[in-house]
Amino acid sequence: MLRALSKPIRTVFRWQILATGVLAVLGAVLAGAHGAFSATLGGLVSVCAGLASAMVATRKADSAGGVLVVALKAEAVKLGVIAVLLGVVLASYAEVVMTVFLGSFLATVLIFSMAFFVREHERHRS
Repeated sequence: MLRALSKPIRTVFRWQILATGVLAVLGAVLAGAHGAFSATLGGLVSVCAGLASAMVATRKADSAGGVLVVALKAEAVKLGVIAVLLGVVLASYAEVVMTVFLGSFLATVLIFSMAFFVREHERHRS
């Protein structure tokens, strides 16, 4: 499934997972097990939303207008998944460490936006 995604998106997913791990360790140091779990959940909300968005965005479009529609649908799916998953976490995990959870979520959302800066092709070494 992930091989169908472009190199920039796969790279950004790796960055998000790495950042989630680092933030989970930091959350554990700052707030114990609940901090680590909160950071992990925050990162996973963003990763899941990005994955859902990327899967919608890989659909082919016939025209420039079609490309715009696909992009808007992908963004709507991403926002919807974020809203649902944030609600699920906040409703079901009473011990969530809010600052760690939201910090991890926001950091990984910002990382996802960096896909624009990742090159599609690799340079050949001489």
